Formats: sequence, structure tokens, C-alpha cells
Amino acid sequence: MEIDSLSSLERREILLTDIRNAIEVEWANPMKMNNDDAVLRSSLTLSDIDSAYARMRRFAPLMKKLFPETEERNGLIDSDLVEVSKLREALNSPRIGADISGRLMMKLDSHLAVAGSVKARGGIYEVMKHAEILAVENGILESFEDDYCKLADEEAREFFATRKLQVGSTGNLGLSIGIMGAALGFQTIVHMSSDARQWKKDLLRSKGVTVIEYEGNYSDAVKEGRAKSDADESSYFVDDEHSQELFLGYAVAAKMLVRQLAAEHIVVDSDHPLFVYLPCGVGGAPGGITFGLKQL
Repeated sequence: MEIDSLSSLERREILLTDIRNAIEVEWANPMKMNNDDAVLRSSLTLSDIDSAYARMRRFAPLMKKLFPETEERNGLIDSDLVEVSKLREALNSPRIGADISGRLMMKLDSHLAVAGSVKARGGIYEVMKHAEILAVENGILESFEDDYCKLADEEAREFFATRKLQVGSTGNLGLSIGIMGAALGFQTIVHMSSDARQWKKDLLRSKGVTVIEYEGNYSDAVKEGRAKSDADESSYFVDDEHSQELFLGYAVAAKMLVRQLAAEHIVVDSDHPLFVYLPCGVGGAPGGITFGLKQL
């Protein structure tokens, strides 16, 4: 029977049966539309990504001061792009048969400075924007052209210490929010689900972050964290499921990748497509990165 002739409900049941039986499946989004049409309908644009990138650059001198490990990238949160020819050979072997004809590159966001995961860029960016807004509104920074290293001064830290940052996380987003928030002086609280790794909890606590553990899953931690933050006027909640700021922070990765592809003399156009493979968690990070790539 041709699967295309089945109803959507029937197709879904076949897919779910295969998944339950550990059979590999492929699913294509039936709502997918032409990229040009999708871009026109989007509430976010390339100018939003440009604005996020400009903010990261404003914070770069402060990042170098707070996190010396960012010095080699001039205060930006970015990673190397490396060729993985041995992986390409393995994938093209008869056992797997991937038949990759072009170059296979790996963007090492697993090694991003400060928080060490793909979540680092987005999480740190959202803390940057929140801190920037508070600092300008309260006279700690005179304008967006001011010296952002002022945010490491005692006056700024004393002010941020009156404010809370909260997030629900299985670990990686919590690390990025927790480490950056604590470095600026915020009271930072990470609500972590039962599947979070102990070393991540220990690392956060070593940075002065409050970690609250839950018996339930990720969704439970987010729900509890959001409720506690909403009940506190001094608190700001980083919402992994709804945050445009996280999304834009992730999307900035595309601007950084474009420069690296150019440095490798890799042309990307309609005749030379770029295929990007993204392991997905909840989806915010790969969604943001994909959005940035599609915009560019």
C-alpha cells in the first residue's frame, strides 16, 4: 500500500508503530512552505539577527574581562569549523552508505566558551540583553555606546544583586544562564529536572547559582520555575519554550558560520547547496540556527 494514499491519521499510526519497534523513520513536515514565502511571513527578520550580533559585539570587551577564555575570539561566543574527513569516510562506507560527495565539516559548538554547549550562545545572549536594558534604564550605562566593562564594577554588581534570573533546564541552558548571570552578580536560580547530570548541578553551585531539583521531567521544571518567577516582581524568567531572545542568540551562529565558510572558500548558492545536520533537543537552538541560515 502506498503511504501517500493514506490519511494523515493512518500515516501517523504507521510512523508511531515503527518508532515503538525501533525502526528508523523519516517524516517530512506537511506544512512546509517555500523559504521565500516563509521569510516574508516571519515576525523576525535579518535585521533582528544583525541587532543581536551587534549587541554581542558591544559586550565583547566585558566578556574578555569576565571570561578570559573568550580572548582568542575577541570576546565572542563562537567555535571552530573543522573538516572531518575520517567521519565522512566512515559514513560513506558500505556499512552505512551515506554517499556524501562534498566536504563534511563540523561546527564545534560543543566546545563553545563559558558554558560548553550549543545552548551557550543563546543563553548568554539573553542574559546580555536583559542586563543591558536594566543597566541603561537605571543609569549604570549612559547609552549603548558606553563602556560595557562598567557592568563588572561594584556599583553594577550591587544593582544586579537585587534582581533575579530564573530558568528551567535539564542542564545545558541552565549552565549558560547560570554562569553568565552569576558572573554579572544576579541572584540566579536554575530549576532542574530529575534527568539533569550531577556534575552540571555541582558546577552551577560552585559558581554561586541556586539549583532547585525536581522529581519530574523537563516540562515540570520549566512550569515550576516560570510560576515562581512570575510571582516575584524582581525576577526575570528565561523561557526556553517561548523566548525570542534565545532564538535570536542561537540565530547569530549563522553569521559566524558564513564568515568561516568564506574563509574555507566554500561557495553556497542554488547550485552549491549547504546541507546542515543538527541534533535536536527541545528544538530552540537548532530552530534558531536554521532560521539564521535561511535568512542568510
